[in-house]
Amino acid sequence: MPETLEIPIDSIKEWTDKQSTPIVDPLRKSAKRHLADLKSKLEELLDGCEKLLDDADKEIAKGSRKTYRRAKALHKLADNFAGLIEEIKLPDDISGKILKQTSEQIGKTLQTISIERAKWFRAISPYFILTRRRFEVSLKRAEDSYKNFAEFVTKEYVKADDAENISSRIEELHIALAQLKEVQTSKETRKEQKKSLEKSIIDVQQSLESIQTKDEVIELAQLNKEIGHLTEKVRHELRHIQKPLLKFQTLISGPGYSLTPDANQKLDEYLTDPFKALATEKDGYPLLKTVVQKMTSALDNKKVKLKSSRLRKAQEQIDSILNGTNLVSLQQSCRDALSRKNALATSGAISETIDKRAELQEELKDLQRKKKALENRDLRFEKDLKDARARVEEYKTKLEKIVSELSDKDVRVVFE
Repeated sequence: MPETLEIPIDSIKEWTDKQSTPIVDPLRKSAKRHLADLKSKLEELLDGCEKLLDDADKEIAKGSRKTYRRAKALHKLADNFAGLIEEIKLPDDISGKILKQTSEQIGKTLQTISIERAKWFRAISPYFILTRRRFEVSLKRAEDSYKNFAEFVTKEYVKADDAENISSRIEELHIALAQLKEVQTSKETRKEQKKSLEKSIIDVQQSLESIQTKDEVIELAQLNKEIGHLTEKVRHELRHIQKPLLKFQTLISGPGYSLTPDANQKLDEYLTDPFKALATEKDGYPLLKTVVQKMTSALDNKKVKLKSSRLRKAQEQIDSILNGTNLVSLQQSCRDALSRKNALATSGAISETIDKRAELQEELKDLQRKKKALENRDLRFEKDLKDARARVEEYKTKLEKIVSELSDKDVRVVFE
């Protein structure tokens, strides 16, 4: 079982260079030998192109009807081949990337030459036999040399290529670690922000609770509750004329049912805020009676139509309003409650308390909104953190695999 080594990330490059030198140097020497062989074979192939050009020129100069067109075609073909071969630049520097690029260029060039040769040599046949055969031999030798070179690059030089790429692998891992640290720092920052917000929320809630327990606030809350009950009582006493009043409201702009501005305003109040409407009426609620009397006329004239059961109940309630006393005590109760609320609201203490409470409530909403926004972003940041950790593990595993294969040891990269 291979020896297991733990190597700090900052030391892995130096350690790998020492381990890979005995592997890389011999492979680079082999690469140079392959390139030298390729160079000689390509020069031989280029020489074959020159011979084709020479023979073609001679036949063109003769002007023979049999060979002239074929010689012209051969000249053009050989000239194209020579141009393709001359474009190949064999490298002086050796690296896996450069060797792959060189291999691809030579492979495409030789493939193009082979295809064009097969196509045009048949057309040129049976002329230029010896020159074509010499060229084909040179092409075969170049193809064999290229095949050996390509096999060397894809199979044997892989270890050297891995060693050469270690720097980029280490850089990838460093970048991934920096990104992970950034996400982790951001998480801690958000954690502190959330902790601070939660403390602020508790402080504001405690301040609100202390305000809520003040005598004047308790009294105001009780008074508002009392007003709520009185509002329901007023609605109950007027429940059977609510719908007729709504229908009647559509008639008041027409002739015969117009109301004074005060009565018109009061009608709106009875429909929207019956407590305030009744509490702010004069004794005996004269404006309500005026509105009801006008509505009664509309009911009698069938301008406001109701089902018989609703009409009967509405008429009973109208009679109670016009002739009864059910609303008298209720009006007085509403007046008293409204008066006490106005007196309490205009006192300096309650006014200051209400303003402070509104300020604290707004502050509490803002703090809760910020906390909610942080919590929503937490889901995205958790995914970012998971992805960052996965990238670190992926790049670490790739680096360990390459280094282990180069050194024949079980290498583990550690983060100091």
